[in-house]
Amino acid sequence: MSWHVAALNLDNLGDLPKRCRNCVYWELSPKPAEQAESYGTTDLEKEAWLSEILLEWGSCGRIVYVGGAPAGYVLFAPPASVPRATEMPTGPASADAVLLTTMQVLPEFAGEGLGRALAQAVVKELTRRGVRAVEAFGDARPGTEADCVVPADFLRSVGFKTVRPHHRWPRLRMELRSGLEWKSGVEAALEQLFNTMTIPMQTPTPVGAPAPARAGRCQVSSLPAPGGSGDPGAPGAAR
Repeated sequence: MSWHVAALNLDNLGDLPKRCRNCVYWELSPKPAEQAESYGTTDLEKEAWLSEILLEWGSCGRIVYVGGAPAGYVLFAPPASVPRATEMPTGPASADAVLLTTMQVLPEFAGEGLGRALAQAVVKELTRRGVRAVEAFGDARPGTEADCVVPADFLRSVGFKTVRPHHRWPRLRMELRSGLEWKSGVEAALEQLFNTMTIPMQTPTPVGAPAPARAGRCQVSSLPAPGGSGDPGAPGAAR
């Protein structure tokens, strides 16, 4: 069955599972989150948070669709925009990293590699934007309390490494330098290519005179092969 990954925006926010659409675990600090739940305004708070991030920072999520149906999603944002991160025992997140807050795949689509596809989409997007690293708070005992925290074992399976251990909420990190170095290498090769290319000056041809023979084609060296990819390669799917 065909699948594709799309950027999360205000138009497709409603494609998130209902309980995730109304969840503000990461988007608000604990007390405001409790108030929003008591007032029944968590959906409005979620939409306001997404709108602000989109306007001030840019794309902050992905949804994976299978056969046109939403099958999973991932959210990420600068640590300063994630109030809950300061409440975590292994926080705060590093200032040079973007925080992957939550990722879920619906149970009926589990085991299809969609979690890995979402992780790859995040790495590709953040590498393109020049981000140095992505961090996440992992759940060492998933399924027992907070459904909004990504299982630590899954994060490790797609390339994250533990930077602050904890019996329940370890903080993990994935360096994106390999992707940045590949990007820099390509840009340097292109710059060298354009600096070494020469274009012969053409002189006007007198009326009635035969056209001059074309000069030989400009010889250019091929670009070096990419040195690596920031995409994680281990299989796995969240939840």
